[in-house]
Amino acid sequence: MTNLSQPVVILTHESDLDGLLSGLLLQKLAFKLFGVVPKLVSSHADEWQRRQLPIGPVWVSDLGFDPNMDKPNWLIVDHHINRARPEVARLIHDPAKSAARLCYELCCSAGLGSPELERLVHLNDVSDLFLVGDPDFVLACDYANLVKTYQFWTVHDLIEGNPEKLLDHPLLEVMAVKRKVEDPIGLAWTKNHLVRISDEVGYADIRIGNSNMIAYQMLEEQTAAYPVLTSVCRGVNGAIIASFRSRNGKALQIAERLKGGGHANAAAAVLPRSIQKVPDALEYLKKILNPVAQQETDGDPMAQLLDKLEDASAGSHCKL
Repeated sequence: MTNLSQPVVILTHESDLDGLLSGLLLQKLAFKLFGVVPKLVSSHADEWQRRQLPIGPVWVSDLGFDPNMDKPNWLIVDHHINRARPEVARLIHDPAKSAARLCYELCCSAGLGSPELERLVHLNDVSDLFLVGDPDFVLACDYANLVKTYQFWTVHDLIEGNPEKLLDHPLLEVMAVKRKVEDPIGLAWTKNHLVRISDEVGYADIRIGNSNMIAYQMLEEQTAAYPVLTSVCRGVNGAIIASFRSRNGKALQIAERLKGGGHANAAAAVLPRSIQKVPDALEYLKKILNPVAQQETDGDPMAQLLDKLEDASAGSHCKL
C-alpha cells in the first residue's frame, strides 16, 4: 500500500452501481492513507478523455484501461477485458471480480473492511457480473437499478458519499414495486416482439422494466430459442450500444465478435458511428453474427474497406 501516490482526483464510471461503489471505496482508501478525500469525478466510458484532468496522480476505477491512462503514479482498478497493458501506470485487474471488489480488497488491506461494505460489494458482484445462480440475484438487481433509475449523482448525494448508507436504503422499496409492476408488462411485450438475429442471438425489444431481470427470466424459462439475448440503446455520447446477456458464458463470445467486451454472461459492444437507428443496428448485427452473410462480404474489397472505417470510428471500449 505504501507505493500508492496521493491522488489529486478519483475518476470513476458514471453509469452504474459498480462505478459508484468503487469510486467511493477509493475515496475511503485515500482518506485512510493520506488524510484527504480527493474529488470524485465521474465519466461515461467513452467520455473521460475529453475531460480536463489535473496534472498529477489520478486513481481510476471501472473505466477499462486505455493507453492514455498509462502515466506515472496513475492507479487503474478495473475488471474489463483489456487488450493494452501499462508500462508506467499501475493496473489492478481481474475479469472474475467487479471493480468494487478489487477496490474493497485494497480497502481491506488498509484495515477498512466491514460487514456492511462486504454485503454491498457482494450484491454489486452479483449484479455487475450477472451471477444468475446467486440467491441474492433479484435483490442485487434492485440495488443496481437504483443507480440506473435515480442516476449516479442523485444517489451519491442522497447517501452523502457514504456507501454504507446505501445498504437497505428506503428507495429499494420503490425498486421492488417497479420490478413487480413493470417487469411482467415488459416481459409480456418482449416475448411477443422477439427478433431473430442469428441461431444463437435474439433481439429483446425491452420497452419497460428492468432489462437485466427480464432477460434473466426469459433465459431462465427458455422462453426464447436463443442462448444469448441482446438489447440496443443509445449511449450518452450518441453511439449505439448492443448489450448481451446469457447463462452459459456465450454473451462475451458474441460481444468479442463485435470488438466489445465485458463478462461471461454480461457483455456489450459499441457499434460503428455510422449506425444511428435501431433498425440499422439490427441489420448490422445480423450481418456480423451470421456466418453466411459475413462470408459474402469477406471477398468484397469495398465492404472490407467500409467495415474498417466503421470500426475505426466506433472505438474499442464499451461498458455495461
